[in-house]
Amino acid sequence: MDDLVNTGTAPKQKLLVVLGPTASGKTALAIQLAQQFSGQIISADSMQIYKGLDVGTAKATKQERLLVPHHLLDIATPSQTFSVASFLPLCRQAIQTVAEQGALPIVCGGTGLYLSALVDGISFEEEKADDSLRAQLKAQFAQKGSKAMWERLCEVDPESAHRLHPNDEKRILRALELFEKTGRTMSQQQKASRPAAKPYDVLLLGLMFSCRQDLYDRINLRVEQMAQNGIEQEARLVYQNRAQWPTAAQAIGYKEYFPYFEGKASWQECTEKLKQATRNYAKRQLSWFRRMDHICWLNAENPALQAQQLVQSWLDSLPQG
Repeated sequence: MDDLVNTGTAPKQKLLVVLGPTASGKTALAIQLAQQFSGQIISADSMQIYKGLDVGTAKATKQERLLVPHHLLDIATPSQTFSVASFLPLCRQAIQTVAEQGALPIVCGGTGLYLSALVDGISFEEEKADDSLRAQLKAQFAQKGSKAMWERLCEVDPESAHRLHPNDEKRILRALELFEKTGRTMSQQQKASRPAAKPYDVLLLGLMFSCRQDLYDRINLRVEQMAQNGIEQEARLVYQNRAQWPTAAQAIGYKEYFPYFEGKASWQECTEKLKQATRNYAKRQLSWFRRMDHICWLNAENPALQAQQLVQSWLDSLPQG
Protein backbone atom coordinates (compact mmCIF):
# COMPACT_ATOMS: atom_id res chain seq x y z
CA MET A 1 0.00 0.00 0.00
CA ASP A 2 2.97 2.35 0.26
CA ASP A 3 2.67 3.25 -3.41
CA LEU A 4 -0.87 4.56 -2.81
CA VAL A 5 0.06 6.89 0.02
CA ASN A 6 1.41 10.31 -0.85
CA THR A 7 5.09 10.61 0.05
CA GLY A 8 5.56 14.11 -1.31
CA THR A 9 7.29 12.84 -4.47
CA ALA A 10 5.01 10.34 -6.22
CA PRO A 11 1.66 11.47 -7.66
CA LYS A 12 -1.40 10.39 -5.78
CA GLN A 13 -3.67 7.68 -7.13
CA LYS A 14 -6.83 9.18 -8.63
CA LEU A 15 -9.99 7.98 -6.92
CA LEU A 16 -13.56 8.76 -7.97
CA VAL A 17 -16.20 8.60 -5.23
CA VAL A 18 -19.96 8.56 -5.90
CA LEU A 19 -21.97 9.15 -2.75
CA GLY A 20 -25.43 10.22 -1.69
CA PRO A 21 -28.42 9.17 0.38
CA THR A 22 -30.15 5.86 -0.13
CA ALA A 23 -32.27 5.58 -3.30
CA SER A 24 -30.58 8.59 -4.93
CA GLY A 25 -29.26 6.63 -7.92
CA LYS A 26 -25.61 6.11 -6.91
CA THR A 27 -25.25 2.67 -8.47
CA ALA A 28 -26.72 3.73 -11.82
CA LEU A 29 -24.45 6.77 -12.04
CA ALA A 30 -21.36 4.81 -10.97
CA ILE A 31 -22.04 2.20 -13.67
CA GLN A 32 -22.46 4.90 -16.32
CA LEU A 33 -19.18 6.54 -15.34
CA ALA A 34 -17.36 3.21 -15.12
CA GLN A 35 -18.46 2.35 -18.65
CA GLN A 36 -17.41 5.72 -20.03
CA PHE A 37 -14.09 6.05 -18.20
CA SER A 38 -12.94 2.40 -18.00
CA GLY A 39 -13.64 2.09 -14.31
CA GLN A 40 -14.42 -0.60 -11.78
CA ILE A 41 -16.76 -0.14 -8.82
CA ILE A 42 -15.80 -0.68 -5.18
CA SER A 43 -18.72 -0.77 -2.75
CA ALA A 44 -18.63 1.37 0.39
CA ASP A 45 -21.80 0.04 1.99
CA SER A 46 -21.69 -1.53 5.44
CA MET A 47 -24.48 -4.01 4.67
CA GLN A 48 -23.80 -4.97 1.06
CA ILE A 49 -20.72 -6.88 2.21
CA TYR A 50 -23.02 -9.65 3.50
CA LYS A 51 -23.81 -12.68 1.37
CA GLY A 52 -27.46 -13.46 0.80
CA LEU A 53 -28.77 -10.05 1.86
CA ASP A 54 -29.46 -8.60 -1.58
CA VAL A 55 -32.95 -7.12 -1.73
CA GLY A 56 -32.97 -5.34 1.62
CA THR A 57 -29.55 -3.79 1.01
CA ALA A 58 -30.35 -2.67 -2.58
CA LYS A 59 -27.24 -4.47 -3.81
CA ALA A 60 -26.24 -4.17 -7.46
CA THR A 61 -28.06 -6.84 -9.43
CA LYS A 62 -26.37 -9.70 -11.28
CA GLN A 63 -27.16 -7.91 -14.55
CA GLU A 64 -25.52 -4.70 -13.31
CA ARG A 65 -22.45 -6.59 -12.14
CA LEU A 66 -22.08 -8.08 -15.63
CA LEU A 67 -21.81 -4.55 -17.05
CA VAL A 68 -18.94 -3.46 -14.79
CA PRO A 69 -16.69 -5.33 -12.34
CA HIS A 70 -17.75 -4.80 -8.71
CA HIS A 71 -15.63 -5.28 -5.58
CA LEU A 72 -16.43 -5.73 -1.86
CA LEU A 73 -19.87 -7.23 -2.37
CA ASP A 74 -20.70 -10.57 -0.72
CA ILE A 75 -17.41 -10.82 1.17
CA ALA A 76 -18.76 -11.83 4.61
CA THR A 77 -21.44 -14.05 6.09
CA PRO A 78 -24.19 -12.41 8.18
CA SER A 79 -22.75 -14.02 11.31
CA GLN A 80 -19.46 -12.14 10.92
CA THR A 81 -18.85 -8.77 12.53
CA PHE A 82 -17.61 -6.09 10.16
CA SER A 83 -16.52 -2.54 10.90
CA VAL A 84 -14.72 0.41 9.37
CA ALA A 85 -11.48 -1.18 10.61
CA SER A 86 -12.37 -4.26 8.56
CA PHE A 87 -13.39 -2.21 5.53
CA LEU A 88 -10.44 0.13 5.09
CA PRO A 89 -7.62 -2.34 4.32
CA LEU A 90 -9.88 -4.29 1.98
CA CYS A 91 -10.96 -1.14 0.18
CA ARG A 92 -7.41 0.20 -0.13
CA GLN A 93 -6.27 -3.14 -1.53
CA ALA A 94 -9.17 -3.13 -4.02
CA ILE A 95 -8.23 0.39 -5.14
CA GLN A 96 -4.67 -0.75 -5.72
CA THR A 97 -5.81 -3.87 -7.62
CA VAL A 98 -8.11 -1.86 -9.89
CA ALA A 99 -5.41 0.74 -10.55
CA GLU A 100 -2.85 -1.95 -11.37
CA GLN A 101 -5.27 -3.26 -14.00
CA GLY A 102 -5.21 0.16 -15.66
CA ALA A 103 -8.80 0.95 -14.62
CA LEU A 104 -10.25 3.87 -12.70
CA PRO A 105 -11.24 2.99 -9.12
CA ILE A 106 -14.78 4.21 -8.42
CA VAL A 107 -15.90 3.94 -4.81
CA CYS A 108 -19.70 3.98 -4.56
CA GLY A 109 -21.77 3.93 -1.39
CA GLY A 110 -23.62 5.72 1.34
CA THR A 111 -21.89 4.68 4.57
CA GLY A 112 -20.50 8.03 5.65
CA LEU A 113 -17.98 6.76 8.19
CA TYR A 114 -16.42 4.41 5.66
CA LEU A 115 -16.16 7.14 3.03
CA SER A 116 -14.77 9.80 5.35
CA ALA A 117 -12.13 7.48 6.76
CA LEU A 118 -11.07 6.33 3.30
CA VAL A 119 -10.82 9.81 1.79
CA ASP A 120 -9.03 11.29 4.81
CA GLY A 121 -6.62 8.38 5.11
CA ILE A 122 -7.62 7.51 8.66
CA SER A 123 -6.42 4.18 9.99
CA PHE A 124 -8.34 2.14 12.55
CA GLU A 125 -6.90 -0.58 14.69
CA GLU A 126 -9.12 -3.55 15.39
CA GLU A 127 -9.56 -3.50 19.15
CA LYS A 128 -9.62 -6.97 20.67
CA ALA A 129 -13.08 -7.43 22.07
CA ASP A 130 -13.50 -7.61 25.81
CA ASP A 131 -16.41 -10.04 26.07
CA SER A 132 -17.23 -9.27 29.70
CA LEU A 133 -17.16 -5.50 29.14
CA ARG A 134 -19.27 -5.80 26.01
CA ALA A 135 -21.80 -8.00 27.81
CA GLN A 136 -21.97 -5.46 30.64
CA LEU A 137 -22.56 -2.57 28.23
CA LYS A 138 -25.18 -4.54 26.30
CA ALA A 139 -27.00 -5.24 29.53
CA GLN A 140 -26.99 -1.51 30.29
CA PHE A 141 -28.39 -0.81 26.81
CA ALA A 142 -31.18 -3.30 27.44
CA GLN A 143 -31.95 -1.77 30.83
CA LYS A 144 -31.56 1.95 30.09
CA GLY A 145 -32.14 2.20 26.33
CA SER A 146 -30.05 3.64 23.51
CA LYS A 147 -30.90 7.27 24.22
CA ALA A 148 -29.63 7.10 27.79
CA MET A 149 -26.43 5.41 26.65
CA TRP A 150 -26.01 8.04 23.93
CA GLU A 151 -26.34 10.73 26.61
CA ARG A 152 -23.63 8.94 28.55
CA LEU A 153 -21.42 9.05 25.46
CA CYS A 154 -22.15 12.78 25.19
CA GLU A 155 -20.51 13.21 28.60
CA VAL A 156 -17.29 11.33 27.79
CA ASP A 157 -16.99 11.92 24.05
CA PRO A 158 -19.38 14.66 22.85
CA GLU A 159 -17.68 14.95 19.47
CA SER A 160 -18.36 11.32 18.58
CA ALA A 161 -21.82 11.36 20.16
CA HIS A 162 -22.96 14.28 18.04
CA ARG A 163 -22.00 12.39 14.89
CA LEU A 164 -24.19 9.45 15.87
CA HIS A 165 -27.93 9.01 16.00
CA PRO A 166 -29.18 8.25 19.54
CA ASN A 167 -30.55 4.94 18.25
CA ASP A 168 -27.27 3.81 16.65
CA GLU A 169 -26.67 1.21 19.34
CA LYS A 170 -23.86 -0.55 17.48
CA ARG A 171 -21.58 2.50 17.16
CA ILE A 172 -22.50 3.96 20.56
CA LEU A 173 -21.59 0.60 22.09
CA ARG A 174 -18.27 0.56 20.23
CA ALA A 175 -17.38 4.11 21.34
CA LEU A 176 -18.25 3.43 24.97
CA GLU A 177 -16.39 0.13 24.91
CA LEU A 178 -13.27 1.85 23.58
CA PHE A 179 -13.44 4.53 26.27
CA GLU A 180 -14.06 2.07 29.10
CA LYS A 181 -11.30 -0.23 27.93
CA THR A 182 -8.55 2.25 26.99
CA GLY A 183 -9.48 5.63 28.43
CA ARG A 184 -9.29 7.05 24.89
CA THR A 185 -12.30 8.47 23.15
CA MET A 186 -13.22 7.53 19.60
CA SER A 187 -12.68 11.11 18.45
CA GLN A 188 -9.20 11.17 20.03
CA GLN A 189 -8.32 7.92 18.30
CA GLN A 190 -9.51 9.19 14.94
CA LYS A 191 -7.54 12.45 15.22
CA ALA A 192 -4.39 10.56 16.19
CA SER A 193 -4.79 8.25 13.21
CA ARG A 194 -5.31 11.05 10.65
CA PRO A 195 -2.27 11.53 8.37
CA ALA A 196 -0.79 14.93 7.53
CA ALA A 197 -1.67 14.50 3.85
CA LYS A 198 -4.64 12.76 2.27
CA PRO A 199 -3.66 9.60 0.40
CA TYR A 200 -5.64 9.99 -2.85
CA ASP A 201 -6.41 12.55 -5.53
CA VAL A 202 -10.15 12.35 -4.99
CA LEU A 203 -13.14 13.64 -6.92
CA LEU A 204 -16.26 13.44 -4.76
CA LEU A 205 -19.57 13.42 -6.63
CA GLY A 206 -22.66 13.70 -4.43
CA LEU A 207 -26.27 13.21 -5.48
CA MET A 208 -28.75 15.73 -4.12
CA PHE A 209 -32.40 16.55 -4.70
CA SER A 210 -33.55 20.17 -4.92
CA CYS A 211 -36.82 19.05 -3.32
CA ARG A 212 -36.53 16.66 -0.37
CA GLN A 213 -39.94 15.19 -1.19
CA ASP A 214 -38.54 13.88 -4.49
CA LEU A 215 -36.02 11.83 -2.50
CA TYR A 216 -38.75 10.58 -0.19
CA ASP A 217 -40.86 9.57 -3.18
CA ARG A 218 -37.95 7.55 -4.54
CA ILE A 219 -37.45 5.90 -1.16
CA ASN A 220 -41.14 4.98 -0.93
CA LEU A 221 -41.05 3.53 -4.44
CA ARG A 222 -37.91 1.52 -3.69
CA VAL A 223 -39.49 0.00 -0.57
CA GLU A 224 -42.54 -1.01 -2.59
CA GLN A 225 -40.25 -2.60 -5.18
CA MET A 226 -38.38 -4.45 -2.43
CA ALA A 227 -41.68 -5.84 -1.22
CA GLN A 228 -42.31 -7.17 -4.73
CA ASN A 229 -38.77 -8.51 -5.19
CA GLY A 230 -38.59 -10.83 -2.19
CA ILE A 231 -37.82 -8.74 0.90
CA GLU A 232 -40.18 -10.98 2.89
CA GLN A 233 -38.00 -14.06 2.39
CA GLU A 234 -34.82 -12.19 3.33
CA ALA A 235 -36.39 -10.50 6.35
CA ARG A 236 -37.82 -13.82 7.56
CA LEU A 237 -34.39 -15.43 7.24
CA VAL A 238 -32.83 -12.61 9.27
CA TYR A 239 -35.61 -12.92 11.86
CA GLN A 240 -35.05 -16.66 12.19
CA ASN A 241 -31.29 -16.12 12.64
CA ARG A 242 -31.44 -12.85 14.60
CA ALA A 243 -29.40 -14.20 17.51
CA GLN A 244 -26.56 -15.33 15.21
CA TRP A 245 -26.82 -12.33 12.85
CA PRO A 246 -26.88 -9.33 15.22
CA THR A 247 -25.83 -6.73 12.63
CA ALA A 248 -28.41 -7.79 10.07
CA ALA A 249 -31.05 -7.99 12.79
CA GLN A 250 -30.53 -4.29 13.49
CA ALA A 251 -30.39 -3.26 9.83
CA ILE A 252 -33.03 -1.09 8.22
CA GLY A 253 -34.96 -3.26 5.82
CA TYR A 254 -35.24 -6.26 8.08
CA LYS A 255 -36.03 -5.37 11.68
CA GLU A 256 -39.12 -3.39 10.62
CA TYR A 257 -40.76 -6.66 9.58
CA PHE A 258 -40.12 -8.52 12.83
CA PRO A 259 -43.52 -7.48 14.29
CA TYR A 260 -45.18 -9.03 11.21
CA PHE A 261 -43.46 -12.37 11.82
CA GLU A 262 -44.50 -12.17 15.48
CA GLY A 263 -48.13 -11.51 14.56
CA LYS A 264 -48.09 -8.06 16.14
CA ALA A 265 -48.51 -5.92 13.01
CA SER A 266 -49.74 -6.22 9.44
CA TRP A 267 -47.43 -6.42 6.43
CA GLN A 268 -48.52 -2.97 5.25
CA GLU A 269 -47.93 -1.43 8.68
CA CYS A 270 -44.40 -2.79 8.71
CA THR A 271 -43.80 -1.59 5.15
CA GLU A 272 -44.86 1.92 6.14
CA LYS A 273 -42.48 1.78 9.11
CA LEU A 274 -39.70 0.75 6.76
CA LYS A 275 -40.42 3.73 4.53
CA GLN A 276 -40.23 6.06 7.53
CA ALA A 277 -37.05 4.44 8.86
CA THR A 278 -35.40 4.73 5.45
CA ARG A 279 -36.37 8.39 5.12
CA ASN A 280 -34.88 9.05 8.55
CA TYR A 281 -31.71 7.21 7.55
CA ALA A 282 -31.42 9.35 4.41
CA LYS A 283 -31.59 12.47 6.59
CA ARG A 284 -28.72 11.16 8.72
CA GLN A 285 -26.69 10.36 5.61
CA LEU A 286 -27.16 13.89 4.28
CA SER A 287 -26.15 15.36 7.64
CA TRP A 288 -22.94 13.33 7.54
CA PHE A 289 -22.13 14.28 3.95
CA ARG A 290 -22.60 17.98 4.71
CA ARG A 291 -19.64 17.72 7.09
CA MET A 292 -17.41 16.35 4.34
CA ASP A 293 -15.33 18.81 2.33
CA HIS A 294 -15.12 19.32 -1.43
CA ILE A 295 -18.19 17.38 -2.56
CA CYS A 296 -19.41 18.36 -6.03
CA TRP A 297 -23.17 18.12 -5.64
CA LEU A 298 -25.19 17.02 -8.67
CA ASN A 299 -28.91 17.10 -9.36
CA ALA A 300 -29.91 13.49 -8.76
CA GLU A 301 -32.75 13.76 -11.28
CA ASN A 302 -30.29 14.04 -14.19
CA PRO A 303 -26.67 13.88 -13.02
CA ALA A 304 -24.96 12.11 -15.94
CA LEU A 305 -23.87 15.02 -18.17
CA GLN A 306 -22.49 17.20 -15.38
CA ALA A 307 -20.80 14.19 -13.79
CA GLN A 308 -19.12 13.23 -17.08
CA GLN A 309 -17.83 16.78 -17.57
CA LEU A 310 -16.44 16.95 -14.04
CA VAL A 311 -14.76 13.56 -14.30
CA GLN A 312 -13.20 14.35 -17.69
CA SER A 313 -11.85 17.66 -16.44
CA TRP A 314 -10.46 15.99 -13.32
CA LEU A 315 -8.82 13.18 -15.26
CA ASP A 316 -7.26 15.68 -17.65
CA SER A 317 -5.76 17.65 -14.76
CA LEU A 318 -2.25 16.92 -13.55
CA PRO A 319 -2.26 14.43 -10.64
CA GLN A 320 -1.44 15.90 -7.27
CA GLY A 321 2.04 15.14 -6.00
